[in-house]
Amino acid sequence: MDRSKRRFVQALGATAAMASLSVSALAARRTTWDLLIVGAGTAGLPAAIFAAGRGRHVLLVDAAPQIGGTMHLSSGQMSAAGTRLQRSQGIIDTPQEHFDDLMRISRGTIDQTIARLAVGEAAETFDWLMSVGFEPLAGHPVSGLAHEPYSKPRYYWGARGARSILEALGPLVDRGVAAGRIDLLLEHRVVELTTSRRGAVTGVAAQDAGGARRELRARNVLLTAGGYASNAAMFEKLSGIPKFVDHSYAYSQGQGLELGESVGGYVRGAEKYLANFGVILASEAQPAPLLARADFYPERRPPWEIYVNAHGRRFIREDMQSVDAREQSLRLQPLMRHWVVFDQSVAERAPPLIVDWEKEDMLAAFDSGAAYFYKADSIDALAGAAGLPPRELAATIEAYNYGVQTGNDFLGRRHLPVPLAKPPFYAIRHQGVSITSTAGLAVDGELRVIRRDGAPVDNLYAAGEILGSGATQGQAFCGGMMVTPAITFGRLLGQRL
Repeated sequence: MDRSKRRFVQALGATAAMASLSVSALAARRTTWDLLIVGAGTAGLPAAIFAAGRGRHVLLVDAAPQIGGTMHLSSGQMSAAGTRLQRSQGIIDTPQEHFDDLMRISRGTIDQTIARLAVGEAAETFDWLMSVGFEPLAGHPVSGLAHEPYSKPRYYWGARGARSILEALGPLVDRGVAAGRIDLLLEHRVVELTTSRRGAVTGVAAQDAGGARRELRARNVLLTAGGYASNAAMFEKLSGIPKFVDHSYAYSQGQGLELGESVGGYVRGAEKYLANFGVILASEAQPAPLLARADFYPERRPPWEIYVNAHGRRFIREDMQSVDAREQSLRLQPLMRHWVVFDQSVAERAPPLIVDWEKEDMLAAFDSGAAYFYKADSIDALAGAAGLPPRELAATIEAYNYGVQTGNDFLGRRHLPVPLAKPPFYAIRHQGVSITSTAGLAVDGELRVIRRDGAPVDNLYAAGEILGSGATQGQAFCGGMMVTPAITFGRLLGQRL
């Protein structure tokens, strides 16, 4: 077994050791915990680690059979300003510069109180992670390509994505379990928050797969149960658009939001929903598996194709380098959907369009009848196959070809390699999707769950994706501003509660 795999197995050691511990066994050891954490993932684990390190007794409850939550599938992108790693490379950076970048990229749509807390503590979080074994990729920090770039390199991730983070946290959880400071109750879903007569949270009611229920008492309860990205009904209700892709953590069902609402909390930020610039789905099911992604980064692959919306019209200059501009332009299109259109000359001459596919793989998809791959001998026939208006699509291609011939593209596009005139013609439908949760529980600057009047729900806190990406990213995708705030807020609450 290689070193990285051995560390990952060790990181899950606590899960293996404690998964079979029953509620009755826990009750025999303790009747009340100092801190009960609902969700053993990105925010819950550091909260437990730091609370246990202070001598507190912690109970981690999770519906999954293992710890880690979304760290099992997340890319684990982090961002932090003023880290030791930056300074070692001569990069002078500050939390204020990080905050200013968030305001710029999000156009001021972040929750400024929550975001400022996150960036102000991010460097200490990242330095701590490195001190306990996290290893960023060589050459980090970087500016990154997937999201709108920061003004300085402050972007980090590990070789195994978020599992690299879990590999560092797992042994610390083991240590807390061995010391009798952390108890784990897995495969149990929290179905209720218990309260006193005056409305203060006093614990939870948890239920196992067989329906057996038990109340567990705690002085403080921390909700880190993640978002709702795998709950199709809740996703559509809060996002205003169906859940098209099945690519989220299976246990992200939104129960944490419902728990918070049940005691007076409320959900905010739904209006900040944003999708990426589109992926190719594997089938017409809803939600559908993810099949592939096109390379929409002009810096890496200048576009040979055009992008049209459901009206058959171009809606953005295809060689626009701003990631955010592409995503915002798609937000304004019907169902956040577009079609990549090209002809045979592009198929023959352009670099491969789809990431990790050879050109032959893409052409085979058209011939095999794969969902959302359309091919026809005329533009009218292509429009009919792809569900686009024929007259508008023909006019769009004619206008684009004029730009190629004259150098005067109507949208200002600069990369104009060939006209789209040689049959057969091709189209690939792309769907804008998000695999995270935009809306989340409202909290104050101390991460206390609050009511609509701003009053806190006593003894109830929240951290992680349950706060919603809109809080720390606004209506944008700001690199590293989900994972790092989750770890940071878990750390802070573990230190303070």
